[in-house]
Amino acid sequence: MHRNEEVSVEEYWVVDVESAQLRAFAVAGGGSRSITESRVLPGLSVELLAEALRRSREQDRDQVRNWLWQQFQAL
Repeated sequence: MHRNEEVSVEEYWVVDVESAQLRAFAVAGGGSRSITESRVLPGLSVELLAEALRRSREQDRDQVRNWLWQQFQAL
């Protein structure tokens, strides 16, 4: 007997690596809507992550990580 399990998804993110863009969506009521702040990780701005993605194209991983860590500490 095969048993299916449902996965509860509260939000999802679409990352376009080519153009360094990120969009996030909250799932509710059988649909989804665009969001600017994570509902799962309150205080986490979608724009902050998009900026980190853009920086990753010009800076090395350590520079991006350090910048992102500074941003997290300021939250």
